[in-house]
Amino acid sequence: MKTLVRFLKPHKGLVALTLLILLIDNAGTLLVPTMLANMVNVGITSGSTEYILRNGLLMLGATAMASGGAVTGSYLTARLASRVACDIRCAIYRKSLEFSASDFERFGTGAMITRTLGDINVIQQAIIMTCQMVLPMPVLAVVGIILAFRIDYQMGLMLLIAVAIVMVLAVITVAKTAPIFIRLQSFVDRMNVVLRENIVGARVIRAFGREQREEQREGRVFEDYAQNAIRVNYVFSGLDCSCFFVMNMVEVCVIWLGGNRVGAHAMQIASISAVLEYAILILFFIMMAQMVMVTMPRAKACLDRAREVLELEPSIVDSADAKVPLAVAAPARALAGERDVVARFDHASFRFADADEDTLHDLTFSCRRGQTTAIIGSTGSGKSTVAKLLLRLHDITRGRVLLGERDVRDITQRELRARVSYVPQKAWLFSGTVASNLRDGLPDATEEQMRHALDVAQSQFVYDLERGLDAAVAQGGTNFSGGQRQRLAIARAIIKPADLYIFDDSFSALDFKTDAALRAALTQEMRGSALLIIAQRISTILHADQIIVLKDGEVVGQGHHEELMETCEAYRAIAESQMRGGEAHE
Repeated sequence: MKTLVRFLKPHKGLVALTLLILLIDNAGTLLVPTMLANMVNVGITSGSTEYILRNGLLMLGATAMASGGAVTGSYLTARLASRVACDIRCAIYRKSLEFSASDFERFGTGAMITRTLGDINVIQQAIIMTCQMVLPMPVLAVVGIILAFRIDYQMGLMLLIAVAIVMVLAVITVAKTAPIFIRLQSFVDRMNVVLRENIVGARVIRAFGREQREEQREGRVFEDYAQNAIRVNYVFSGLDCSCFFVMNMVEVCVIWLGGNRVGAHAMQIASISAVLEYAILILFFIMMAQMVMVTMPRAKACLDRAREVLELEPSIVDSADAKVPLAVAAPARALAGERDVVARFDHASFRFADADEDTLHDLTFSCRRGQTTAIIGSTGSGKSTVAKLLLRLHDITRGRVLLGERDVRDITQRELRARVSYVPQKAWLFSGTVASNLRDGLPDATEEQMRHALDVAQSQFVYDLERGLDAAVAQGGTNFSGGQRQRLAIARAIIKPADLYIFDDSFSALDFKTDAALRAALTQEMRGSALLIIAQRISTILHADQIIVLKDGEVVGQGHHEELMETCEAYRAIAESQMRGGEAHE
């Protein structure tokens, strides 16, 4: 509830206005039956045309007040709910940007999508229904029962008993369905994960002929959700039957008891219709309110899931005195020819939070301006983790990682990543155009700068596209081949001025000729910056100024290619296996 109050506070004026309009709507709704009864009891009985006309106009005003209040209240409620939902979504998104890789993995992609979209939709609908169905109910019930007591105490007492019975049914229904609705949200998460896996991995499923198995897996997940949803609908069906039965019984009792009271001259005949309308209005709103209340546990579960994201303290935060290191504060390409250290690992070790041993052990090496540093090793040796430590997507557990002369933990994350340009292992492109993707690296890039970056990245195929730089890019870049995606991702990285460029296995989809041409262009282009290339292929790193060989997270070799071929058994084994596989020296 505190989370919801937090997001309602900025809109307290809109909240107050919405409640006022809904109150006006309720007042108009309750006035009409009372005025109608008075018109029949007084005006028609006395034959006063003036009284009938005057009260008829007042009834028309009350009707306009009720209908106008209903329309305006619905609009304001929808506006309030959409604004709150927008604020929560933005807050979750902004919070997710603060998470480290391990923080994000605590939730998972499927769960984060559900929390940002489906869960917030549930909260938004709950706000709308609460304002329109739940909040008016206490006012209508209390005022309606008071008006019934004013007409006749027996009628008021009967209405009070009927309301109490329906309220008991509502409490029992909410108690039974609350746990089911909470479970439903976990099933929604599971369905999201399974569907996402099957859609993204459709080619793999077809290639291995696993369609039937995946259909069965989906069927089990959908069946679990369906069974729980059916249980909820059974309860709703029983609730509907009970409420309509009580409403019909109340109508019968009002007419029967009202007739007796009129016969005893305790009340007037038209007052029966007023009490009947009070009863129908109150019981209808109670029935609608309890249907909304039944969904409240689900909305609360969704709100709790959003709160888990919002209240999670990121494992990586900026220190209070974080600032930009002066050693690398100047633009990278203005320092061509210098050999200063851009980044350095100083006896750095890293262990994942849920691991029993270190992933990286005692790394010590430097990346110098104007030089290319390469990292090679077997799968799982920790190569990509090195890049993530430099970007501070993970924090080291021992030692130091420095940018210039400052520990990366003493630099703001924004400034750190502004000094580093990164091409991830999976070349991801955003939907839009080639130009919009390049401008992710440099927002104000000119067409000349974009063309230059494409030329360096060997992406001249863009010029052959019908719209060139304005050619459409599908989500993930799926309308391009793997090699084209990699080259566009490289172009996006090199258009950004930086002190350190990291290429995390970014040449794997390129043929050897394109690979060689690209690396030659990069060496010429990045003379004023440090290059860190993480690769699997010996040919990619053959001419690097220094090569770091990783094995099980430890540096087992460091030097030039020729040195390592003589001194490092792990490197020699990799080189010989690839040369036997057909790769040759360049």
